[in-house]
Amino acid sequence: MKVHILDDWFDTLRSLPCFAKLADHEVTVWTDHEPDPIKLAARLQEAEALVLFRERTKVGAELLAGLPNLKLISQRSVYPHVDVPACTARGVLLSSNMHSDTPSYAAAEHTLALILASYRQIPQQVTSLQAGRWQSGVGRTLRGRTLGLYGYGRIAGAVAGYAKAMGLKVLWWGSEAGRARATAAGETVALSRAAFFRECDIVSLHVRLTPATRGLITAEDLALMQPRALFVNTSRSGLVAPGALEAEIAKGQLHAAVDVFDHEPLLDRDHILLTHPNVLATPHIGFVTEDEFDMQFSDIFDQINAYAAGAPIHMINPEAYQ
Repeated sequence: MKVHILDDWFDTLRSLPCFAKLADHEVTVWTDHEPDPIKLAARLQEAEALVLFRERTKVGAELLAGLPNLKLISQRSVYPHVDVPACTARGVLLSSNMHSDTPSYAAAEHTLALILASYRQIPQQVTSLQAGRWQSGVGRTLRGRTLGLYGYGRIAGAVAGYAKAMGLKVLWWGSEAGRARATAAGETVALSRAAFFRECDIVSLHVRLTPATRGLITAEDLALMQPRALFVNTSRSGLVAPGALEAEIAKGQLHAAVDVFDHEPLLDRDHILLTHPNVLATPHIGFVTEDEFDMQFSDIFDQINAYAAGAPIHMINPEAYQ
């Protein structure tokens, strides 16, 4: 098949063991990001299979209309960026391994890294040292503080394990079903949503973005948090009500560590989440490790080979294939 891989910004996949799975295909790798669907369609005229790098490119009806040869979109995990009905209407199969039993340890590790870096002021201290000024301030200790985890899922579970090993107390909140699972597992669940936001020194968000969870975290939630509390988001920016985090940060009390933004790539150097001293921001690298890529794209390339062999797997819209 003619396989086109989008948004491999550092041309990483060719260097990974999983890339050998595409040996029988004609592969084109695009290392830049083209947001315009008309221009992107012009690039992909010959594509029979399209590989997506998570949610870096939106696949809508306009793009699909310009891809006459496309048969398969292969990716991993959730797909809010893909217009599935439009795919089905054009006979394009979406294959996506939902990996219900495998957490992203890379994302969990990055969450912990952001918390540690924020509490110990690591970016500021490094900048000060490089400028010849030695220490720049005094950090805070994590042990004994309360980490609130919103969303009782696989990544949050991994973060909880790391946190407990460091002496943090873990408090949970989430959907009614998630709270019930946490309680059944012997975890500590907050008495109420308001108590969760008031009592935690750190709140870390671990929820999938769906129409039902968009805007889940409100301005009222953030306003309940303690002065100097830390809000961490390595999940999706859309989980927070538009402008709510920026407005709370502007008040000068709340701290934040964020890896996700409303518009990505975020290139506006004047954005408050990049300029405010209370914010530590990273460019959506929670899942960006060689190990994570090799695991994820091994699944993705298996999907391509299965389709080429006439036995597609992980079908999201099987009616498009039938």
